[in-house]
Amino acid sequence: MTKRLLDIILALVGLVMVSPVIAIVALQVGRNMGSPVLFRQIRPGLNGRPFEMVKFRTMKDATDAWGNPLLDSERLTSFGQFLRSSSLDELPELWNVIKGDMSLVGPRPLLMEYLPLYSPEQYRRHDVRPGVTGWAQINGRNTLSWEDKFALDVWYVENRTLWLDIKILFLTVKKVVVRDGISADGEATMSKFTGNDQ
Repeated sequence: MTKRLLDIILALVGLVMVSPVIAIVALQVGRNMGSPVLFRQIRPGLNGRPFEMVKFRTMKDATDAWGNPLLDSERLTSFGQFLRSSSLDELPELWNVIKGDMSLVGPRPLLMEYLPLYSPEQYRRHDVRPGVTGWAQINGRNTLSWEDKFALDVWYVENRTLWLDIKILFLTVKKVVVRDGISADGEATMSKFTGNDQ
């Protein structure tokens, strides 16, 4: 209850404080990539229940001759890369926090298609609400292997405290300032998770 109350208070205060930034980013996304300004996608939340996550759009809706989306590296614009490296694309997720879909701190919400690919241990990352930032984000972000990322997520689930959340929030600010761990080697963001090798 304390965590949820703090989530609501901090997210509301954050939205008020950064509302001018949100307005400017929305205007620039519209100018650089057109409509829609927001990227909406169904992601798994607490206990794997789906919710609609909102972010600022960072990619163009570019497709090949057969109508298939181009690779992320081909659709990601320089402005979109800036939004990701500065984490400005994540600001609309504060609304998800207020709604209760997300927490400020927790394992990042990934794709619905990954749910059946997790081991039982990895699935435990859904024992808590997904977060805007998390333990894996301050310990490597997209430069981590999927196995390491999931191990850090589960470690957070098992060891979470209010003080750990505060530490993660402060370290997240540091990571954003130095723009560390934005993408994996050779990838625009992160390679897809295809399951665990047996």
